[in-house]
Amino acid sequence: MIFFQIPSGGDRNYGYLVGCEKTKKAAVVDPSPDPLPCHEKAKELGLTVEYVINTHTHFDHTGGNSFFKKKGARLVTHNSAMSGDVRVNEGDTLPIGEVNLSFIHTPGHTSESMCVLAGKELMTGDTLFVGKVGGTGTREQASVEFGSLEKLMKLDPEINIWPGHNYGVRPTSTIGEELKSNPFILRLTSFNDFFWLKQNWAAYKIEHGIA
Repeated sequence: MIFFQIPSGGDRNYGYLVGCEKTKKAAVVDPSPDPLPCHEKAKELGLTVEYVINTHTHFDHTGGNSFFKKKGARLVTHNSAMSGDVRVNEGDTLPIGEVNLSFIHTPGHTSESMCVLAGKELMTGDTLFVGKVGGTGTREQASVEFGSLEKLMKLDPEINIWPGHNYGVRPTSTIGEELKSNPFILRLTSFNDFFWLKQNWAAYKIEHGIA
């Protein structure tokens, strides 16, 4: 499998290139405001981008959609999103040559948020960052996100985490590392504690010296 995390403009956004070494077919996940780095890497490797996949529909993750669609790629979104050429649900798979992608619905940050799993590489969009989690606007949204994070933390601890932004202390992590060190994940035993941290995150960061 071909897999690259690619800085893609915006607010420290990451795009991802996933491809099949044998067939040279590929998908781009979250073509952020600057789609050219993903395009150029695909071109360098001789890959044909067949799909463009959005973990959610905020512009900083979809800004490059039209670039790839004009080149023939089909748009993949969660079934609850308002648009998409291919609509997927929890547990669906999508073949990229001999590489299979699977989808995990993780609402909270947005209702259509999903994570994309390729082997042991999990692209988490704005659901889970390294040491942090996605923003929510209401207690209800935080409660939904709480459930989504509980689901992710049941995955294999060796699965690698690849977030939608470079907001953490490093670009990548694992499920196991987040279980041990992410202050939000450590509070998944109590929604009230989890929500308290969301409400007090700015002060908590200062107190604990978190960037």
